[in-house]
Amino acid sequence: MIKKLILSTLLACGMANAAPSAAPSTLDAVLDRGVLRVGFDAGYQPFEMTNKQGKYIGFDVDLAKMVAKEMGVKVEFVNTAWDGIIPALLTDKFDVIMGGMTVTPQRNLRVNFADPYIVVGQTIVLRKDLAGSIKSYQDLNDPKFKIAVKLGTTGEQAVKRMIPKATLLQYETQDDAKLEVINGKVDAFIYDLPYNAIFASENKGAVVHLATPFTFEPLAWAIRKGDQDTLNWMNNYLRQIKGDGSYDRLYQKWFESNDWLKQLK
Repeated sequence: MIKKLILSTLLACGMANAAPSAAPSTLDAVLDRGVLRVGFDAGYQPFEMTNKQGKYIGFDVDLAKMVAKEMGVKVEFVNTAWDGIIPALLTDKFDVIMGGMTVTPQRNLRVNFADPYIVVGQTIVLRKDLAGSIKSYQDLNDPKFKIAVKLGTTGEQAVKRMIPKATLLQYETQDDAKLEVINGKVDAFIYDLPYNAIFASENKGAVVHLATPFTFEPLAWAIRKGDQDTLNWMNNYLRQIKGDGSYDRLYQKWFESNDWLKQLK
């Protein structure tokens, strides 16, 4: 009995002192599989879109292809509704969200973010007849104004936090929301600056763009929590492409030129 007690005590001590097992590495899984699975919600210009041939194009799409090439694997894009994109990541529907996701404290409770790769902010696209009378988001803080947002976005959060008195209307897609402004059914559409700049330029005379962002929003890649190996690789890769000019060339292609718009028409 004494020998059994000593043996069980030694085993318990050994288990207590053993190093904790590391969290599964997405990086290793991707290399073993030979495919990087990337989640996004297509339709967010110029980050991820579908061209006339039904292929995905955009800033995030090109970045994902660069990442996969550096890893020596293929890339697979998984188009996912935005309001369910974090649950899809957590249930292993894909390996990483590369879809213009803003880093927020609430999201950071559920996922880990790599270093931001671009900074944007929320802007306002107005009905044309409101030009001059609405000069900032503060002027919209009245129940008589209807504001359209995409469900689950930081635009929705910004309205709830900063324009709480306005009438908030939520839509499944950004296209549905912006059409309501063009058709005069709502007063304003609030969304990220790059998308709104393109929206306004394509609809000159029909809408007015208040182009100064009223929020600060760093965008970053999201992965499952506790995966330091993958996070380390992604951050080092971002530093590399921002230092060697690759990132700048990609930025110029998608943000300083509108040539890509021809692929959508």
